[in-house]
Amino acid sequence: MKITIRRATAADVHPIVAMLADDPLGAQREKPGDPAYLKAFEVIDADPHQHLAVAVDGDEVVGTLQLTFTTGLSRLGTTRATVEAVRVRSDQRGNGLGEHLIRWAIDEARARGCGMVQLTTDASRVDAHRFYERLGFAASHVGMKLVLD
Repeated sequence: MKITIRRATAADVHPIVAMLADDPLGAQREKPGDPAYLKAFEVIDADPHQHLAVAVDGDEVVGTLQLTFTTGLSRLGTTRATVEAVRVRSDQRGNGLGEHLIRWAIDEARARGCGMVQLTTDASRVDAHRFYERLGFAASHVGMKLVLD
């Protein structure tokens, strides 16, 4: 397998959304084919603090993640990279692609001068927790969300 990680294009939106919808949590909240995804992609793509990445094998999208770069005043003005929406296509799971994506994200964060990489993962995803801990992430905070109507 020869994987390349690159910035996503509008042509990648459909396969990205398919991966987001292809798990028990995503199946409840995603709506493949909805035009809202292309509008969101345009906003993400225009923002220099966002990097929507895809892992491709040949011309097939087999993984994705989104990096958001946020500079804050805390920690002496440290910039943080937040990893979101990590997905590996179901037929590619278990072959090291997820680890490759996360290590790429860490390297990208370092290259952009970030002092920290952070992420959240749903409390129900116990296997994901073990995966991230194995890669050096620590469950140091409690994440909270408020869904707005």
